[in-house]
Amino acid sequence: MSLREEHYNRRRIRSSYITTLVSITMVLFMLGLLGLLLLQADRLSRHVKENISLSVIMNENVKEASILEFQKKLDRSPFVKYTEYIPKEKAAADLKEQLGEDFITFLGYNPLLPSIDVHLKAAYTNNDSIPGIELALLQNTDVREVFYQKSLVDIVNANTRRLTYLLTGISILLLLIAIALINNTIRLSVYAKRFLLRTMQLVGATQGFIRRPFVRKGILQGLIGGIIACLLLLLVVWWAQREIPEIKALNDLTLLLSMMGGVILMGIILTWISTWLAVRKYLNIRTDELYY
Repeated sequence: MSLREEHYNRRRIRSSYITTLVSITMVLFMLGLLGLLLLQADRLSRHVKENISLSVIMNENVKEASILEFQKKLDRSPFVKYTEYIPKEKAAADLKEQLGEDFITFLGYNPLLPSIDVHLKAAYTNNDSIPGIELALLQNTDVREVFYQKSLVDIVNANTRRLTYLLTGISILLLLIAIALINNTIRLSVYAKRFLLRTMQLVGATQGFIRRPFVRKGILQGLIGGIIACLLLLLVVWWAQREIPEIKALNDLTLLLSMMGGVILMGIILTWISTWLAVRKYLNIRTDELYY
């Protein structure tokens, strides 16, 4: 083989390696972006649910000390995220601000009652759990009534379910596409070296000996592709936090690192399996089929 041909072959191999690596990186990057979207959607769903509150209206003759004691008891409940005590004076001031006029002067007294706004944890903000919580609250004789917007709870939960189904479907579809793309990319890479595989077989190399360097190289490509994809995701996170400071899910370093670790692990596993299968195929193929 001439020096020129050897240089051309090396350049072709290098180009094939880079193309495979870029393809793996971009596929893993897209999977990571979807992971970030799922992470943010979950946090947004929780945030919306936990902003739905139950208004626990207290009886008029209840002392403030008793209300505060009841509030502390609620704060210790497993279904409560946090509570806010609203004295009748504050409720009147809020209503005055909303109406734009002083209704107390018109009526001659404050008709509003003290209340406690109870914000539930996201897992309890549904129409299966809230009625039971409402009954438990009404067991207290100091409680006059419990008010919440049932229609709003229905709408939030219905939209959350739709979003979950949609993102789950997109995730499964994208994962299947990722598997197919990475598998085809690696098969093409191995296909370019099919005659080398047959030559090694002819000189007596075992299948395990032949397969080992290809699998190692595939795993390395998956690892490098995963790391580059994670660096690109960090760049996206940095840009998103700068442009949209309200994105809170991206501030959770533990979840973010776990997701990126999953991207790298997926890259390694997919390239490992794809390489193993591709090499196995060309080791077991007939010689005349190598030319097709």
